[in-house]
Parts: sequence; C-alpha cells; structure tokens
Amino acid sequence: MKRIFDFYLALVGLFISSPLWFIFGLIIWLEDRGPVFYFQDRVGIGGRIFRSIKFRSMILDAEKGLGPVQAKENDPRVTKLGGFLRKTAMDELPQLLNILKGEMSFVGPRALRTVEIESTDSLSAKAIFQIPGFEKRSSIRPGLTGAAQVFATRRLAREEKFKYDLWYVDNMGFWLDIRLILRSVVTTFRAKWDT
Repeated sequence: MKRIFDFYLALVGLFISSPLWFIFGLIIWLEDRGPVFYFQDRVGIGGRIFRSIKFRSMILDAEKGLGPVQAKENDPRVTKLGGFLRKTAMDELPQLLNILKGEMSFVGPRALRTVEIESTDSLSAKAIFQIPGFEKRSSIRPGLTGAAQVFATRRLAREEKFKYDLWYVDNMGFWLDIRLILRSVVTTFRAKWDT
C-alpha cells in the first residue's frame, strides 16, 4: 500500500509542481549559468546507493577544498534562490522522480550521504554505516520527509536524529504518514524548514 500511495502521490505532485520546475530552473540558470539540478549519491533501503536529484541551491563547486560538509545556518555557499528553496524544501521537488523510481518514499528516514562532515563538527567525516541503528533505519526506503525532518533540528547530532527515524520504523503506518506529510506541507508554506 505504501508503495502504491507513494507512486500516485508523486505523479500528482509532479503534475501540480510542473510550472515551478520551469520557474526555478530558469532562475537557477540565470543566477550563475550553472546546472539546474544537483545529483548526489545517497544511501537507500538496505544500504544500497542511489542517485538523488535536487534543484541546485549552492554555488558551483560548493564542496571544493572542503569535502562533504553539511550545510549550516547562513551558509555562504547557498545562492539567493537557494536560500528560499531550502527554507521551503522546494529544492527537493525533483526527488519526486526518485519516489517514482522506487528509490525513495514520501515518508521515511532522510536519505543521507555515505560520509558527511556534520555542521557541528568540522574536523571529521562520519560514515553513517557505523552509527548505531543504521541497519534498522535502512530497512525501509528513505523519505522526502520523516519524523527526524519534522521534529528534530539540523543542529542535532546524527546519532540523535537516528532515534527519531528508529521511532518511525517502529510506529510507521498510513495515518502517521499522513500526519507527517501534512506537517511538512505547513512547514513548507511557512518557509520554516531548518536549513
């Protein structure tokens, strides 16, 4: 049921948001003549790697010389439009294609990179495979939104965010998904996503 729901909701989402794809794409390109989309390897169900697609919200070569650094508040690498896209989570609209392909779900743990330097720790990159709870967390598809995205702040360490994801895995169901999706829509309209 979850997969069928995801598939048809993604189709509806693509249809409704199609004018925004053109508008955002044009503005992103006009800002610096760079690529509109940003592709990145993410960890999916069962620890399998898939190619995530997003609207580009940072300057070109944003990680050059830095490595896989997590974005932080008032990050100078974020473009003008990128700030809006990130606060409204509109940069993630292209992930509707990942949902259609079955790589993601609407609700689930955040699709993370294999290794990332957390914004709270600029010294070391941490592999998510080594964080307690990884196997259980990756037993379901990652989500466009989820318990950690809705209830946790970006400043929390990844180990703490994992606790929200593990709670979701234990309690997942249709009505919980609906509640998380509705809360996400409200957060998007209020432009209150923790960037």
